[in-house]
Amino acid sequence: MPNNEPAAPAQDLSPAPAKSGPPREIELKLAASPEALETLRGADLIARHARNQGVTRRLDAVYYDTPDRLLDRNGLALRVRRSGKRHVQTLKRSGSGDPLARDEWEVALPDGTLDLSLLPLADIGEPLASLSAGQLAPVFATRIRRRLRRLDYAGALIEIAFDDGMIEAGEKSLPVSEVELELKEGEAAALYELGLALLDIAPLQVATQSKSARGYGLAFARLPRAVKAKPIELGAHDNADAAIAAILGNTYQQLLGNLAPVTTQSGPEGVHQMRVSLRRLRSALSVLKREIASPAFEPIGREAKRLGHVLGPARNWDVFITQTVPDIEAEGLDDAGLLALRKAAEPFQATSYAAIAERLANPQTSRFLLSFGALIERRGWRSGLPSEAMAVLAEPAADFAVRVLARTHRQALKRGRGFGSLRPEARHQLRLALKKLRYTAEFFLPLYEGSAARKYLGRLSRLQEALGLANDAATTQHLLAELRAGKAPGPELHFAAGAVHGWQSRHTIEAGRKLKRRWRRFEAANPFWT
Repeated sequence: MPNNEPAAPAQDLSPAPAKSGPPREIELKLAASPEALETLRGADLIARHARNQGVTRRLDAVYYDTPDRLLDRNGLALRVRRSGKRHVQTLKRSGSGDPLARDEWEVALPDGTLDLSLLPLADIGEPLASLSAGQLAPVFATRIRRRLRRLDYAGALIEIAFDDGMIEAGEKSLPVSEVELELKEGEAAALYELGLALLDIAPLQVATQSKSARGYGLAFARLPRAVKAKPIELGAHDNADAAIAAILGNTYQQLLGNLAPVTTQSGPEGVHQMRVSLRRLRSALSVLKREIASPAFEPIGREAKRLGHVLGPARNWDVFITQTVPDIEAEGLDDAGLLALRKAAEPFQATSYAAIAERLANPQTSRFLLSFGALIERRGWRSGLPSEAMAVLAEPAADFAVRVLARTHRQALKRGRGFGSLRPEARHQLRLALKKLRYTAEFFLPLYEGSAARKYLGRLSRLQEALGLANDAATTQHLLAELRAGKAPGPELHFAAGAVHGWQSRHTIEAGRKLKRRWRRFEAANPFWT
């Protein structure tokens, strides 16, 4: 019998058109050894896709700022670059949210003298609009030898630059050896895909610091700062496909944003925030695969787990040395031999950081980062999906969010049944389920307004905090066991370990008194998505 019902409208999963705005530079940077640069320059892959024979240029640039680094503090980098007899003044602005993109304005100069009036100051805005060239002074310089070629690759036109040289600030200098892939035409996914192809030829490491960022770091002995997750950009008119892209893109931005702080070992917060980004990513993949079961999620989740596992010991030792021991000292127990305990922990901390450095330098990590970027740009989760899964991607993001949140909430409540009699391992599993629920709620929070969501998340956060104290105590006991198993621990170390155990036991008991009440409050909380 013929079907006389009208055909369903085609599902539109095309991304929204790009928003107009300032000119943008879209660039992927890959750190390479001088030997790797030489190998890549002569690679057959480059020759096969090249439009031209390439040119070699000497690029000398001077970067300018005010004495109090006003431009830098506002995400701006201003330089004058000389190549032969040609001078170009360039202003770049970061902070767009896209890990590959920066706003960029370039103008030719008759000589090497700054001329801010040539820039579209009304469009750029403050603080540059109120500055004069006389308020700016050189901060550092770069001296780069660049071999440049243009490639047709994966439907895009890409300019590939092989850079080697120096960044100089006074008497200090820093070597530069890297590959830059700049998108001239086409889709940004091609940059990641070319990066993966280059990784098959020579070892490379995904890099996120621009030359200007490294120059400021060199000039002012400043280390990169850790990056927290930014609010997800998600609107009521988005569909589920756009929501997935926004969620994964947000975790990717946080992951890449903490690559430089972790690589340079700039402090405990970098490791912590990178670990958070991986946990957010794994939580996202866990809840999303229940909806669309894309095979593309599996390798990303596997590598995120592997990298997170390497970060774990460093985070544990960081907390022990910078939080646990100081907190106990602050309560007047500084005479319990805690200094010896901290000193004994420092070699373990150093070993854990060395393991991170080794993992980040491993090409497998760069392959993970590049593959993840390509997945987001190509929306690779669509590949090979059955028609019913494609229909899910086309539904409104709000409907998708209600279903995902409700299921994740039910799973957490199920983990907490018989809360008062849960054994430690069951409470640990509940803590993980609550963490997944909190991340999921935060992913979809832009779709909801009002106090209900804040109240729900507040109760959830307080419950997690109380459960986390017991987990922290268990982790600390594991660390103390490692210290005791070290080289001939003396009685002072054993005494200090006992003091830590006693202090944490007291706090765990106090937290336990609050746990049942906090669980009941959370259990009674009205889901804000209903």
